[in-house]
Amino acid sequence: MSDRKKPGHLFYSAADDRVRARKETSQQAREQTESPAYRLAFDDMDFLLRDDMRPVRFFLELSKPELLLEEHGVNHTVVIFGSARTTDMATAEQVKAAASAALQQNPGDLDYQAALARAEIQMRHAHWYEKARQLSRTVSEKSGCADCPQLYIVTGGGPGVMEAANRGASEAGAETIGLNIVLPHEQKPNPYITPALCFQFHYFAMRKMHFMLRARALVAFPGGFGTLDELFETLTLIQTNKIKPLPVLLFGKDYWQQLINFDLMVSEGMISPEDLDIFQFVDDEEEAWQIIRNSLDRD
Repeated sequence: MSDRKKPGHLFYSAADDRVRARKETSQQAREQTESPAYRLAFDDMDFLLRDDMRPVRFFLELSKPELLLEEHGVNHTVVIFGSARTTDMATAEQVKAAASAALQQNPGDLDYQAALARAEIQMRHAHWYEKARQLSRTVSEKSGCADCPQLYIVTGGGPGVMEAANRGASEAGAETIGLNIVLPHEQKPNPYITPALCFQFHYFAMRKMHFMLRARALVAFPGGFGTLDELFETLTLIQTNKIKPLPVLLFGKDYWQQLINFDLMVSEGMISPEDLDIFQFVDDEEEAWQIIRNSLDRD
């Protein structure tokens, strides 16, 4: 392995010293060199995983994506949230057809009836997948012109609406970002994320920070707890002036108005009437793009 010194620097790199230290340990194995205390601190995984080193791990999760995104010239993003359970229309149709066929063979079976009901709901939600896909394609194709910076699509990196958003950007030939997180159950990154921009996090807090650091707009499609968590954190940051205002678009007006009674929060004095101006309802991807595009002119 060649020595990697920066031009004008006298010191060898940490990578070179790691190689030398490992070689020394293997060639001069004895009680002292085999002791965990003798390992280079940055090459000692047991040490880095100690509870005491949590601040260092926080810093690493801040720094790694930050440096790589800078290297790729990613300065402005559109964040897209939504349910991981939403499927594309073709998949939803296949699931419904299979559930319907199973029920026909077992009429009156309550489990098959429930399966068909779930499949019908899945069919109803499949259009959100297509809309997220088209919106991301539109953003990727129409940004990056003379009077509009390139906008990169960033998602949580998983399936469903996240996959649709990364897919639309990828189909437009754009790089696209996924911020995955380690969960107790398996979570795989979707195949449409640019590999060099596919990150994995341990800390939810640091992942959320990276969602917002470059955000120029946030679009929330219908989703569950995770979508609500990310949405309300953003609304709170804007409400409390911790971040500059940006478009927060709730895609699917009927869904969001049934899910959250914002007017009740105003009438009960829990939020101010002007807090309703922090977000907007949209039902069309072209409308969403125009709101995002117009907000860039006001900056």
